[in-house]
Amino acid sequence: MSDVVLVTGASGFAGGHLLQLLNAPQQVVGWTRSAPAPELEPLARWDHVDLLDRDSVRRAIDRLRPTHVYHCAGVAHVADLWRDTTRGLEGNVLGTEHLLDALRRAGQPCRVLVTGSAMVYAPSDAPIDEDHALAPASPYALSKLAQEELARRAVREDGLEVIVARAFNHTGARQTPAFAAPSMARQIAMIEAGRVEPVIRVGNLEAHRDLSDVRDVVRAYAALMTAGVSNSVYNVASGTARSIRSLLDSLVARAKVPVRVESDPARMRPSDVRFLAGNFSRLEGATGWRPQISFDRMLDDLLNYWREQASTGRG
Repeated sequence: MSDVVLVTGASGFAGGHLLQLLNAPQQVVGWTRSAPAPELEPLARWDHVDLLDRDSVRRAIDRLRPTHVYHCAGVAHVADLWRDTTRGLEGNVLGTEHLLDALRRAGQPCRVLVTGSAMVYAPSDAPIDEDHALAPASPYALSKLAQEELARRAVREDGLEVIVARAFNHTGARQTPAFAAPSMARQIAMIEAGRVEPVIRVGNLEAHRDLSDVRDVVRAYAALMTAGVSNSVYNVASGTARSIRSLLDSLVARAKVPVRVESDPARMRPSDVRFLAGNFSRLEGATGWRPQISFDRMLDDLLNYWREQASTGRG
């Protein structure tokens, strides 16, 4: 019997890029709650499934009986969860519980990759490996650690094969401008198009983040699905932390018109991790994965994406 690959959150940011990487529409089923972007629609067989509806999830898994599941669905924005903790707990914890429970009930041998987050780690001034202490400092981080605990329970008690990929920050086309890099790129593109005043509004510029291209990140997910060890955790990171200020400076240097920068209190978080970088040696040892897309190419591609959006009125 041929493999059946399920991607939850397939119309979202990482999920969409994963579909483009897999490029196997006859084999891949995408779960979504909203219509996929036109470029994603041909890349999967689509099913509208709400992970918060336990019975619908059970029925859908029983029909599909997947052999591989990439669990990309969830609430991803840290700041949003300070404002609405319940939504994050539902999306990241309850949705994961419904998925793993449905897979257990179906009794179908299946490998599952859960997309976790590096925000679960305690602060450190050096790149973090997977054995570093855990100390989630935000509602988002708490929800992602709870998601990991559900994955461990599913391995221990239900016999599922589950791998956790702790992704550090990543960006690319189609990421919502609620995040720093696409927000800055979008504002520059809108300024160049003459659609807004020449001002970029920013939050905390002093934080340092390990920022990868999403295309590298989903390559890591695919590699872990093949070679990752069940009940193991793997960092997905570049190994280099850059300040948000340096990210802004690099994008502003690419602008075709003069811009000025203003601080926006609305973009500040109640709590922010000062430094976050990852050690990806465990991932490299298991799969041979290394980042392929340079920082400069990542920014060029991100800015060009938003320029296209601005030129067509979709920005």
